[in-house]
Amino acid sequence: MSTLLTLHPPTPSDRQPPFTGLLSQRCPDAAAVPRRRLGAIFGPPVLAASALGSGLDHPVVVVLDVAPDTLPSDGPAVARFDIDCSLEQLDDAIELSLSGESNPHPLTAPLAVFVAPDDHAEAGWAAEVATRIADAGAYPGLRAGPSPDEVADFLAVLAHSDAGFVARAASGAEALAILAATVAALRGDDVRAAFAAPDPTRVAGLNQDAAEALRTVLLSIEVDDAEGAERHLAAHGITATAAP
Repeated sequence: MSTLLTLHPPTPSDRQPPFTGLLSQRCPDAAAVPRRRLGAIFGPPVLAASALGSGLDHPVVVVLDVAPDTLPSDGPAVARFDIDCSLEQLDDAIELSLSGESNPHPLTAPLAVFVAPDDHAEAGWAAEVATRIADAGAYPGLRAGPSPDEVADFLAVLAHSDAGFVARAASGAEALAILAATVAALRGDDVRAAFAAPDPTRVAGLNQDAAEALRTVLLSIEVDDAEGAERHLAAHGITATAAP
């Protein structure tokens, strides 16, 4: 039996369309931010910390490719921080989201942690990593180009926790696959099959309550080709609105 439609009680009629801000465009430099794709389906753009400048007046997602304490004090508002790390670096990455003596300069916005496995990663590593990141109060990150097994292990944790996750997609097709897999995880369906052969009608046909339940788990999908991703999703009926 599906659990997706019963995750939340009724909410007011003035709520936002559920797919508002679903996609975040990854920008190569600060000059690309003002030229980014606009529309209701787009959230804050993503920019490397080393590319930040003082002229940006839009909130951004900041990828930590430099030490957090070197960020400009007059930089833009930060909607979220991202960090990429290896399995060996995971403890250090998680520590950035904590406060206390071990981290005298805690981050000023939520942190999403994207972990790249190495050749020695054991089966089930994605579930273990997602659990550790979520338990630390950060957002697990689902990297672009994951395998169906990795997605299934990852979502087995996130679909039944209070933590949301952030994904990266190499294409509009992969963004659709991530959406379909998340729906499958919430419904208790076959996540591997949904990711490998997504059925867009399962996503496009969600009513507002179900789509909002989906968004409490899948917070954002970062994309390089924002126009292509938006076009691909729209072609399958997935826009910044939901079915009635």
